[in-house]
Amino acid sequence: MSIHEVLEYLPHRYPFLLIDRVLECVEGERLVAIKNVSYNENFFPGHFPRRPMFPGVLILEALAQATGILSFRTLGEKPSDNSLYLFVGIDNARFKRQVSPGDQLRLEVEITRVKSRLWCYNARATVDGMVACSAELKASLQEIND
Repeated sequence: MSIHEVLEYLPHRYPFLLIDRVLECVEGERLVAIKNVSYNENFFPGHFPRRPMFPGVLILEALAQATGILSFRTLGEKPSDNSLYLFVGIDNARFKRQVSPGDQLRLEVEITRVKSRLWCYNARATVDGMVACSAELKASLQEIND
């Protein structure tokens, strides 16, 4: 999926869209996406000025965005104005490698369970084949009423 297709499945926009491309999607099973890490991103001047690092919480958010695309593709639908796909849990998060400008994050998510509106995933982010982050993620599709 190109960035144009990604934009159809995620409501996020700059500066919070963290998926650049989807390399593989097996609906109902797994998704592989990439995030190109650029020094031009707005948080690097403050995180950290002398040694810029991609924040771990944003790695987890990028993985969560990948789960959103996989969930909507699995359901065969796109997000609507009347629903939100919400990140509801993180278990066993581990950070193994720093991520710096110039790196390319490979985001891999796999569905482990779907029960009613709750989706559970195994997720990991790698750089050059080395694990940067791994976690078990939970998300839920919620109807919103304004």
